[in-house]
Amino acid sequence: MSYPTSEDWKNLLQSILENKESIEKFNKLQKETTKQIKEQSKQIKEQSKQIGGIGEKFGYFTEGMALPSMEKILRNKFKMEVISPRVLVRDKKTGEEQEIDILAYANSDVNQIFVIEIKSKLVEKGIKQVKKILKDFFQLFPEHKGKDLFGIIAAVDVKPRKEIKKRVLEEGLYYAEISDDTFRLKVPKNFKAKIWG
Repeated sequence: MSYPTSEDWKNLLQSILENKESIEKFNKLQKETTKQIKEQSKQIKEQSKQIGGIGEKFGYFTEGMALPSMEKILRNKFKMEVISPRVLVRDKKTGEEQEIDILAYANSDVNQIFVIEIKSKLVEKGIKQVKKILKDFFQLFPEHKGKDLFGIIAAVDVKPRKEIKKRVLEEGLYYAEISDDTFRLKVPKNFKAKIWG
């Protein structure tokens, strides 16, 4: 049996020192990488906020663009007396807030109310959202009970257009789309809107 020589001990010690150095370098690199990841996470969060803000501003822009056209439709075709953009209501039971893009109603001989949702890009999820608002409407606005409730979806970008438009109409919702900077109702002559509530 041979015993380690002083050269072997020297080599072992050298190897240990090199490994220690490598470990220290690795730990330093790991700390730097962690710091970079945290900085990138902050940047990503900030960019997400900015993108969200742009989306929100685009939504407000779309609502502002739709309002004059929808006011004409609501007053001339449906004889609405009150037209309110951006109505925010809080459910007394749940505390949940609900925003309606345009709320219009009449109290006279035309005892009706319309909920208008404006979508810059209409997809199936938007239809479900409007249906939920309509289903919960009288819980949120008990003062309007007794009125006939109707829904309108006004959309800028709809893909696939025919299928989504067909889905909106099948749900008994009025459908409006933009053409030459003006929103117009696009429903067949025999269309029968659903009375919600």
